[in-house]
Amino acid sequence: MIRKILRSGDPKLREISKTVVKIDSKILKLVQDLKETLAVQKDPEGVGLAAPQIGKNLRIFVANYKELNKVIINPEIIETHQSPITNHQSPKSRREILEGCLSLPNYYGPLKRVNSIKIKYLNEEGKEMMEEFKSFNAQIVLHEIDHLNGVLFLDRLLEQKQPLYKLEADKWEEVEL
Repeated sequence: MIRKILRSGDPKLREISKTVVKIDSKILKLVQDLKETLAVQKDPEGVGLAAPQIGKNLRIFVANYKELNKVIINPEIIETHQSPITNHQSPKSRREILEGCLSLPNYYGPLKRVNSIKIKYLNEEGKEMMEEFKSFNAQIVLHEIDHLNGVLFLDRLLEQKQPLYKLEADKWEEVEL
């Protein structure tokens, strides 16, 4: 079932999500709802959706971007890496991606995140997995894990003293944070 996505002012998005104890039919239904809700997000398009965003404070998210198509339950960060800067790179060339969120549609900000993350998690069959994600996929995973911890990308923008932009009618406008 397609669910309503909570907006950024909703206090449920600030709660720390509970660990999934058992993958049963209720959890599998929630996973299906997350997949279906993410699939219909076209304006803006979504690449990930966490259970808190549809009002369920459980440690579950789905990601769907190109080859990344995952259900991740109870993720634990094992390690993160930031590639070292080589002699021919300036510190400014560290990749910033304009990150957005379905809970704050059409708002984006340039965030720097680590470019490699290894996590341990359960898949929807309950099998424990260990996997490394790089580049944009790492950014997606980190963004969704933040949701499970009650953190929004706006919090990261404030930490990094980065601007927030609104995209409206194909025009970018900087907005106050």
